[in-house]
Amino acid sequence: MTSPHTVEAGRPRLAARRAAALFALVMVLLSPGEALASFMPPEVEDKLATFLALFVIFVVPVVLIVLFWMVHVLPEKIAHKRHHPQFEAIRTLCLLSLVFGGLLWPIAWIWAYTKPVMHKLAYGTDRASHEEEAEGDAWDEKKALHEGTPGLHDRLARLEQRGIPASEMKALRADLEALEAKYAQEAR
Repeated sequence: MTSPHTVEAGRPRLAARRAAALFALVMVLLSPGEALASFMPPEVEDKLATFLALFVIFVVPVVLIVLFWMVHVLPEKIAHKRHHPQFEAIRTLCLLSLVFGGLLWPIAWIWAYTKPVMHKLAYGTDRASHEEEAEGDAWDEKKALHEGTPGLHDRLARLEQRGIPASEMKALRADLEALEAKYAQEAR
């Protein structure tokens, strides 16, 4: 026989079980009859998937290639900014690093931040002057256009305009003519 205290203690449990069963029944009846994996219609899903696939196939590789290029050109830009005397060699190493998949890039990076040890001893400076390089390149281009010594004569005329004494100019012209004569004899 059960005591009245146990019957009264079991009623709240029974009521909770009935409420849970009723809640589960309501949830099952309110749930949709068809389960969908997406909140979008299938046509929209197909268009989105096509767009995403084309984006991944065409845009992402281009962006990655551009980023790869930009990172591998950084040592060259650093060397140019710091007037590194071996700038051209660092540029070449950066291009080689692109060919070899980036294996040489750390070497170019370290090289761009270092100063050559013996360069100052040999050339008197540990910095390259890009202005002088630009003037030299321009002179080389003029030389290639004229194909001969008029470039030297033009440079001599510019020196004369700067106010160099006439005696020094005569000596320079005589040296230039002697070199031209010597070159003409060797060319024969």
